[in-house]
Amino acid sequence: MLKKVVGVIGGRRCTPEVEQLAIDLGKRLTKVVDLLVCGGLGGVMEAVCTGFKSAGGTTLGILPDYDKKSANKFVDIAIPTGMGLARNALVVKSADVVIALPGEAGTLSEIAYCLQFGIPVISLGSWDIPGVIKVGSIDEAVEEAKKVIHKVGDV
Repeated sequence: MLKKVVGVIGGRRCTPEVEQLAIDLGKRLTKVVDLLVCGGLGGVMEAVCTGFKSAGGTTLGILPDYDKKSANKFVDIAIPTGMGLARNALVVKSADVVIALPGEAGTLSEIAYCLQFGIPVISLGSWDIPGVIKVGSIDEAVEEAKKVIHKVGDV
């Protein structure tokens, strides 16, 4: 049986409020999925890895460059791609469901990949786009992720 994977996307820089939101989300997601995948760098990516790892989860960072050492210190498995922003497609294709936190154009591109690939994407304070599941709290985001994971079943 394959592991259930959540992707979390968001800005490489974030406010203290978004950082705390990402940490809290990461902690809660360990109850729903087996593995967290993200872009592996700072900002939202580091914060969500911090929370997920602190609650006993395993984190995977798909990096834009060739250096594993560029991963934040909370990434358990670092995959250097040398693909730059094109690695965003790999981040979302690795996930069964993606949760988007606030971010800019990179986050928007990942949301677009989700929509193109048919990967459910949940917006928690991020872009409001048709086809994206918009939620207002961590509880709602985790509940929506749980519904998607349940539908996916034993992938």
